[in-house]
Amino acid sequence: MWEAIALMIPYAIAYSMPLMITALGGLYSERAGVVNIGLEGLMVIGSFAGAFTIQQVHPGFVEQFAKTAEGAAAATALAILIGIVVSIASGALFSLLHAFASVSLNADQIISGTAINMIAGALTLFLARNITGSGNIRVQGLPRFDVPILSHIPVIGKLFFSNTYMTTWIILIIVVLSSLLLYKTSFGLRLRSCGENPHATDAAGINVRRIRYGAVLISGALAGLGGCTILVTYSGEFTGSVAGLGFLALASLIFGQWKPLGVVGATLFFGFASTVANVSQIVPAFAAIPSIVFKVFPYVITLVALVIFSKSSAAPRAIGQPFDQGKR
Repeated sequence: MWEAIALMIPYAIAYSMPLMITALGGLYSERAGVVNIGLEGLMVIGSFAGAFTIQQVHPGFVEQFAKTAEGAAAATALAILIGIVVSIASGALFSLLHAFASVSLNADQIISGTAINMIAGALTLFLARNITGSGNIRVQGLPRFDVPILSHIPVIGKLFFSNTYMTTWIILIIVVLSSLLLYKTSFGLRLRSCGENPHATDAAGINVRRIRYGAVLISGALAGLGGCTILVTYSGEFTGSVAGLGFLALASLIFGQWKPLGVVGATLFFGFASTVANVSQIVPAFAAIPSIVFKVFPYVITLVALVIFSKSSAAPRAIGQPFDQGKR
């Protein structure tokens, strides 16, 4: 059984990374007081933008640089890197719709997020079908690699530093930097104050609307990165959906009590549980247990946790509340 778990950990980590970065994006938005259930749609936008960009630039890079095997690998890596940058920018730009509706128009944030999910799915499928005729866009994915030196550490090296993706380390770096940004800088203090007491923040001379706009933009950028991460790691294909991972990221955000470290723990938990569910029927240690048990287990635990910790929830006090300047 332990051998099976050891084999699954690298895959569970890879599956957790898109969840982690998307949930972190939701944390920025909701800490500033804006509910963002449009994470699913923003992930779809990021996945489509990344797939389209990679499909367009990869052949030209291969033709120009692929004189050797190393050149071909470098051309693929460069195309993927450009795709990731475009997906981040696309997620941020698309999230402006949610920011405009929620912050400028004081629209219902749940309805606005739902509209983002509906528009993103329909728009990207329409574009993909017109581009490919089928709605699916296949791309070259990132290769796995072993981290030098660290992968040779007994036990730990094989579990956490072998068969990793470049995006895993990019996302972990972003998580660490975000934790410092939110809790060790004036920007982080202002952002969190907008989600706790926006009127007091406004009285202190801080532009609440601007902070909320920035938070939603960051949320969209990170969700776009999450969608592209799925594409260039274990998926390899845009299909018009991210299989509900945006909503799972929201559950991870709530389960993690709107804190970066809590989000990391929750997404790793969900990632491992989902990986076990996907491979349970081919792993002898889990074959006797119906796969549906593993699939519903994370959600059941989340509901139980919400019931137990509902009174001590760390949700921002002004989350979901429109801000009218001058009114209290």
